[in-house]
Amino acid sequence: MYYVVTGAAGFIGANLVKALNERGVTDIIAVDNLTKADKFLNLTDCEIADYLDKQEFLELVESGQLDGGVEAILHEGACSDTMETDGRYMMANNYRYSLSLLDFCSEQEVPLLYASSASVYGGGGVFREEREFEAPLNVYGYSKFLFDQIVRRRIGPNAASADSQIAGFRYFNVYGPREQHKARMASVAFHHFNQYQAGGKVKLFEGYGGYGNGEQRRDFVYVGDVVKVNMAFLESRASGIYNLGTGRAQSFNELAAATVNACRAAEGKPAQSVAELVAQGVIEYIPFPDALKGKYQSFTEADLSALRNAGYREEFATVEEGVAAYVKWLAR
Repeated sequence: MYYVVTGAAGFIGANLVKALNERGVTDIIAVDNLTKADKFLNLTDCEIADYLDKQEFLELVESGQLDGGVEAILHEGACSDTMETDGRYMMANNYRYSLSLLDFCSEQEVPLLYASSASVYGGGGVFREEREFEAPLNVYGYSKFLFDQIVRRRIGPNAASADSQIAGFRYFNVYGPREQHKARMASVAFHHFNQYQAGGKVKLFEGYGGYGNGEQRRDFVYVGDVVKVNMAFLESRASGIYNLGTGRAQSFNELAAATVNACRAAEGKPAQSVAELVAQGVIEYIPFPDALKGKYQSFTEADLSALRNAGYREEFATVEEGVAAYVKWLAR
């Protein structure tokens, strides 16, 4: 019996493969699309049983050749570019692909843990897993939103009565190791580290949406915590759709300061405040891009009530804690 991880060479997928390895699991089918081949580097320290291209994997699923051979599917494969404008591609890659795996897992009574997204909430200010608060601002968010609606119908009003586990995680702003291949779509923490290393400063957006310079606030969640939640649900077999953030919004200013101070600590230098870093020009503000206006979430903060009610009790790393660990990994 195999564990299947889709998007296995990607950011969260590769971290999940590594986490399964650390739990003694090596019977893993890694599924991805390596058209951009550099992603393979994320798997070089992992043990897998086989690699399948996404299309080859779908053909095996739909032909029945994997029937009876799958222990669970952790479905992270998706186009995560929020600026992608090809709606047909986005819906085929994110929605239809996910639907095929949902049908397979339901028929086989196999757990499906999948990546949803906080983008389903759009520009609203309430981040709770209820239909009235969901209004995506782009086709990426809509592709995730639409699949969540199908999952809700499949699970029904009583998640405990579902034939097989279906758990979706609405990831907030995830950062951490193994995201280097994402280029401009990598986390702000990744870009801040590289900006500081290259020029001794980091760049933030000026004020927008009623927020001051660098004061837009997001729920930044460390990928290590994302992995812990996925592993916990593999054991609990709980079903539902859950926010996966820290429950704590922090500003981009705080994130920038955490990144710079982690770098300074490695240099044997003391930490500095946001005000000090701004005064010295280490934090620099740039105009808010026109292309993002009306499509940007200036504030996100996960309501963790559903996750806690499902039994997950672990605490989440703060930006300061998570970024410090990440900078050590980047600088290794």
